[in-house]
Amino acid sequence: MKAVILAGGLGSRLKPFTNIIPKPLIPICGEQTVLEILLVNLKKNGFEEIFIATNYKAEMIESYLGDGSKYGVRLTFSKEQQPLGTCGPLNLLKEHLHEPFLLMNGDILTEMDLSKLYDVSVGNESMLTVVTKELTRPLDFGNVIIENGFITNIEEKPKIKFIIVTGIYVLKPEVFDFIPDGIYFGIDDLMQTLLEKNLPISSYFTNEYWVDIGRIDDLEDVRKRFEQ
Repeated sequence: MKAVILAGGLGSRLKPFTNIIPKPLIPICGEQTVLEILLVNLKKNGFEEIFIATNYKAEMIESYLGDGSKYGVRLTFSKEQQPLGTCGPLNLLKEHLHEPFLLMNGDILTEMDLSKLYDVSVGNESMLTVVTKELTRPLDFGNVIIENGFITNIEEKPKIKFIIVTGIYVLKPEVFDFIPDGIYFGIDDLMQTLLEKNLPISSYFTNEYWVDIGRIDDLEDVRKRFEQ
């Protein structure tokens, strides 16, 4: 099975760390980096041919990971000449992706069964499967209930539940018909294009551990979890 990891972002929210190293190479457990944890997990789930789409500090990522043999996988790197978003870089790898493939952001860690996700997605009629998850976040303000001009109740910082896109997908080669060449094009653009054409998009809901290492607080939380 094949997987693509998007590792070209600037990691702006993790500065000053990312002034020196790209976000996917930030150490999490000892010297083990985000990308290394991802590669080991992908190997465990049966993904042995992995493509890494790079941009920011691309040479550092390629030099650090090498050919992937020390992780038991085969690595191929592609480098954007200009930012192409989360879907645009796939066109640089189109000649290698003639079968369904997993797509992941390079700053995500999860304990979900990726091989099961792949098998279910291949059996779907849709050409795009999106992993979704429910998150609960407290509102920073109290919610005031008003009826006929009178306050009847106050909910102090209520928790809000919403469904998010996790940055994990399975795509079939047919999606390349909808990804333009050479321009910035995100996964959200692809989803919107498919919806406008009344083409189905499958949701794969997960309750498993998942974290997007986008902020310094997230990074510290992940490090504590791995230490435990």
